[in-house]
Amino acid sequence: MFWDRYGMGMGWGWIWVILPLLLIVGAIVVLVILLTRTSAGSTHHPPGSSPADHDRPLNDRGRHDAPEMGRRIRERGIAPDAILSSTAVRARSTAEAIAEQLGVAAETLTLDERLYGSSPDTILDVVAELDDELTTAVVVAHDPGMSDLAHRLSGEIDHMPTCGVAEFRFAAWSWSEIAESEPLEVHLDTPR
Repeated sequence: MFWDRYGMGMGWGWIWVILPLLLIVGAIVVLVILLTRTSAGSTHHPPGSSPADHDRPLNDRGRHDAPEMGRRIRERGIAPDAILSSTAVRARSTAEAIAEQLGVAAETLTLDERLYGSSPDTILDVVAELDDELTTAVVVAHDPGMSDLAHRLSGEIDHMPTCGVAEFRFAAWSWSEIAESEPLEVHLDTPR
């Protein structure tokens, strides 16, 4: 009989076979990250003034696209535990519009200056710092970093348009592992 062959017929010897399996199965979760490129920023400004890139607000299209993408995320049944955003005005505005559509608390949004003009490695470093109790995060940042990271993680996505959302699902123990993990699923949604 199976139990006797593997020393599980008598006593507690079976626990050493089953326990590690239970620990492994219980420790792996699906982590969901939504890479969101900032919505379109304004290039128009009053004569004689030129706001710094960091201070550019959303343009009309950006003010339309950000809530629309938040609505689409909501329709996919995604409820983020955290929203990380660049400190740039257009990134913060994009993140706030998405958060409002998702009905998430203001405390869910964290502004991080490292996400402004960031490389894929910097974005991954910021994500790796997330609490491993969290399972879903939205990251709002800029190109070329966002497109480069989406391509690196997917091998498929070459370019993320403004306010594009790339969703990745990973089977991982920790946010720090997604940089080296193969995604279980990739989904790209764009405003147009």
